[in-house]
Order: sequence, then C-alpha cells, then structure tokens
Amino acid sequence: MAINEIHTPVMLERCIELLAPALQKPGAILVDATLGMAGHAEAFLTRFPELTLVGLDRDLEALAIAEERLAPFAGRVRLVHTVYDGITEALNGLGISEVDGILFDLGVSSMQLDRVERGFSYSKDAPLDMRMDHTSELTAERILADYSEQELRRIFQEYGEEKLSARYAKAIVEARDEKPFVRSAQLVEVITAVTPVAVQRMGHPAKRVFQALRIEVNQELAVLERAIPAAMEAVTVGGRIVVMAYQSLEDRIVKKQFAAASSSSAPAGLPVELPEHKPLFKLLIRGAELATEEEKARNPRATPVRLRAAERIRRAE
Repeated sequence: MAINEIHTPVMLERCIELLAPALQKPGAILVDATLGMAGHAEAFLTRFPELTLVGLDRDLEALAIAEERLAPFAGRVRLVHTVYDGITEALNGLGISEVDGILFDLGVSSMQLDRVERGFSYSKDAPLDMRMDHTSELTAERILADYSEQELRRIFQEYGEEKLSARYAKAIVEARDEKPFVRSAQLVEVITAVTPVAVQRMGHPAKRVFQALRIEVNQELAVLERAIPAAMEAVTVGGRIVVMAYQSLEDRIVKKQFAAASSSSAPAGLPVELPEHKPLFKLLIRGAELATEEEKARNPRATPVRLRAAERIRRAE
C-alpha cells in the first residue's frame, strides 16, 4: 500500500489555510519541524511551487521514507536529522536566518504507532523500546529497570496525569525484583492486576503509563519547552507558526508560550505602552481549534488534536 494511502495528515487543509498568507511570496521557506512520513510536507510543496521546505525529524526511518516521498521536489527540500529543539542549529547549518512558516505536528507519528516492534502501543506485545530516535540510549526497558519507585511515581503523575501512579510504581518495582520487564505485555499485565475493576471500565489501565514512559524516553516536554521559543525566534515578521498538540501537557506549553509572545510586556500601571513593550506576535485563533466531526470520522487520529497558530507582527527593539 502506498504511503499516502496509509497516512492521512491531520487538519491538512486548515494548516495550509493558516500558513498560506506567509508562504505565497517567492522564495518562502517553511520548516516542518516534525516531518514524519511527509504528508503535510508533500501537500505544501505541491500547493506552493516556489516554496523551499526544511524537514526535521529525529527518526531516521521516517526521514528515509520522507526522502523517497519528496523525491519529486528534491531541489526544494532540505532534510535534517535532529530533534525539533535543534531547529536553530539546523537552520544555521543550512545558512538560513529567518523562515516564513513553521509547522509542528506533535506526538507519536502514524508510522511509530503502527510499527508494533517500536513498543509504543499497550494493545500489542512488543519490546519495551519507545524511542523515536534509535540512535538515543534511553528506552522504556531501562527506565523500568533503573528508576526508583519515587521516580516512576513522578513520571506517571507528571507525564501521564495518572491518579494511580503510586500504586503502579510500587507494583512495577515489586514485579521487577522477580523478573525484569522486557515486553510491553508484561507491563500491561502488572498494571491491570492492580487496577480496580471500576477503573478498568473507564478505559485501558495502561494508557497513561505508556504515555508517561514515551514522554520520558524521548524527553518530549523538555524538548518542546525549548523548541517553541526557538521556532518563534526563527519566524520573520509576517511569518506564521502552527502547532498541533494531542495531549494537554503539550498544549499547555504551547498555550503559555503563545500567550507570552502575544501579550504586552509593559509593567502594570504604565499610562502609555512604550513601543518596546508591544506584543511580538498576534494569535490567529482564539484558544485551541479542534478537528471537525467530519475529519474525526474520516481520520480518528485527529480526535484529540488541539491546534494553535500565531503570526509575528514585529521584532524586539
């Protein structure tokens, strides 16, 4: 099956609509900071014949697929193997000082979810890997083997917002003394065994633990905290940034960064706002935008998405 048949980009038309005003000029540059299988990238390159696209991804397998898919646009594509908080270094390496648009499609890519052996899914047995970049060292197996009960409890609470984090951390530490965790089914079995039946009826008991482990393995929130301000700094005046987040922790970071950049920095009580205190960005959407019911039905992975967008209106004095 062709890549474009197994991978449906989330909110594609809306992303194009929001970024189009910044990309219609000759020589425009768009950064796809989470390239994945290049569904969004291919569409942008097709719609904007003079566009140059810089694609970033930490997953070498995804980059190889994207390179093949974007081969027809080879002269207008620059691919970089990096985590998206490396956007400044990536652009510097390409001799690019400012860009006209940036797109983030956060979370786990379709390919990573669908490849059972990557270990991201709690519904299929696989090695406890969860690395988005196979060149990195930390895996879910190492976390489950080496982290203390207190550390496990912390990541389940902070990154999974799991109410039973203490119970799960205790059960994992007790179980690993008998047998090391190497497969996802082992972890699911231990979690399920200590989850009240009433809680199990509310959804898969391992969902939040797997999310927390994935975030810790890939340092997703720490990376995002660095990536958003770096990306915003790279956007030229009149340029735009669009971010799609799939869970509340990511969206909270984006919301906070966008709010700060689109607010006056003037101290309270000043009778007149000086030019240097005026906002650097304006929000293009009030709050977060969700996928339409039609898109959710067509592409279930769009169901949790929260989209935010902003435009740079001036540079700092």
